[in-house]
Amino acid sequence: MARKDTTLSRRRIEGLIADGRSIIIADGMVLKVDAWMKYHPGGDIAIRHMVGRDATDEINALHSPEAKLQMQKYCIGRIEGTWKNFTPPIQYGKFRPHIEECTDLDNEEDQVQSHTSSKTSRTPSPVFDGPASVLLKEDSHESISSASSVSSVSEQDDGMSYFDALTKEQIDLDLAKYPSLDAKIQDNIVRKYRELDQRLRTEGLYDCNYYAYAVEACRYTFLAAASLMFLKWGWHATSGLFLGCLWHQLVFTVHDAGHMGITHNFTVDTTIGILIADFIGGLSVGWWKLNHNVHHVVTNSPEHDPDIEHVPFFAISHRFFESLTSTFYNHVMWFDAFAKFVIPYQAYLYYPILLFGRFNLYRLSWVYLILGQGPKKGPAWWTRWLEIAGQVFFWYWYGYVVIYKTIPTGWGRFAFIMVSNMVTMPLHAQITLSHFSMSTAELGPAESFPQKMLRTSMDIDCPQWLDFFHGGLQFQVIHHLFPRMPRHNLRRTQKLVQEFCADVSIPYALFGFIDGNKDVIGRLGEVAQQAVILAKCQKTIAERGDILHGH
Repeated sequence: MARKDTTLSRRRIEGLIADGRSIIIADGMVLKVDAWMKYHPGGDIAIRHMVGRDATDEINALHSPEAKLQMQKYCIGRIEGTWKNFTPPIQYGKFRPHIEECTDLDNEEDQVQSHTSSKTSRTPSPVFDGPASVLLKEDSHESISSASSVSSVSEQDDGMSYFDALTKEQIDLDLAKYPSLDAKIQDNIVRKYRELDQRLRTEGLYDCNYYAYAVEACRYTFLAAASLMFLKWGWHATSGLFLGCLWHQLVFTVHDAGHMGITHNFTVDTTIGILIADFIGGLSVGWWKLNHNVHHVVTNSPEHDPDIEHVPFFAISHRFFESLTSTFYNHVMWFDAFAKFVIPYQAYLYYPILLFGRFNLYRLSWVYLILGQGPKKGPAWWTRWLEIAGQVFFWYWYGYVVIYKTIPTGWGRFAFIMVSNMVTMPLHAQITLSHFSMSTAELGPAESFPQKMLRTSMDIDCPQWLDFFHGGLQFQVIHHLFPRMPRHNLRRTQKLVQEFCADVSIPYALFGFIDGNKDVIGRLGEVAQQAVILAKCQKTIAERGDILHGH
């Protein structure tokens, strides 16, 4: 029997993972991807979050047919029947070494306990570490407000037990709101999601609209010409304004290219992304892809999704008060004295801090390229060197030619730098808007990919003529379900996705731009108030401890 046709038991696969092997399931195949990890263009972290799981939908959503065909080289066998997901090791899942004498049936109960137990970077919680470890809060209009209940917390409490109690109440609300995690119900959701995906492909919604890009190119040309014209006239702040608007618009095309949504060819789309992002914008596409791929598979997970890990400046869940360890950045997100000072005011600081978001992206890009955090071999080996060339080119034309040589005064240089970078703030608001107020819970390995994406993302409703301003980011729900779909087709897809949601009884989160911002500010304000109460409780405990110690 050929190796790829060998049937591997669940117990055997668990043993392979316990031995340190990276095993994922795709279309019934058992893939051992250890040899591929360092070559993966999107980085190894996204793969590590799929270990022990059926990653069929994640793979189909994020990869080309050619890439999926390539994966068959790593097939070591097949599974029998329907796969029940493990919790991946990177998410603190535990696995037992394989012992030949043990049967699957004899160890089924221990098996369930082993993959649902977790090792965390905090004190175990009956909410987050129990069998029903879920935190469901989608609609702020139906959520529990901490403003009304926090005041009842005993001053003798350390605060965290209150948050667990609040979480349990939120669980009760949202377990009634979302479909059951029963395997049959989740399998039905997956089946209908795949049918919808096939329908979208049949209707040509994965085909790029190149005419729309011709229109985009005209817009880009106008913004670039306006920036150069005002620079020549000595209107430096105005020139910076148009340059910032150009960067804001170009990012949307980089996003498409990063998902291979333009030509659907890895090399061509990656080159397009680097030429725009690095050469024109000074940002690393490689860093973004490493970050963004992880975001797409563990959306809104406090310990794993880098897109919501902004401590000490923002915390969208009280779990960040526990100094969680980020599995993406591989360091502890300390809820230290500075965070305790800033977080209570985060609802007021949200927009001002976002004004400086681009400066942080420069830093992250440099760290990624200088340290060589991307793949050094495989199909993406060349990207680092092209990106470094792009960075040199960018800082030559932007830093030397424009800022140093063309602008004569210190004040003019300062105005140009600040305006050109700060005017991109709406982009950072658009990115956070679709996730900050959504669920930050882990329902566990039983939750299907489509349900998780719908539970953790929201769409922003806007008139069609404003689509150019949002650049497809207003359709985050659809984008997370079908990330390789070109953004100019997302609006046409929205109605079909809404019909799918109604069919499988999953709420579709859709807010107007103003209401969406209010929802995010509301979430930030709620967590800020929780931080205040926690600080008050800890202060009271410390004071009473001092008194007792004095006695």
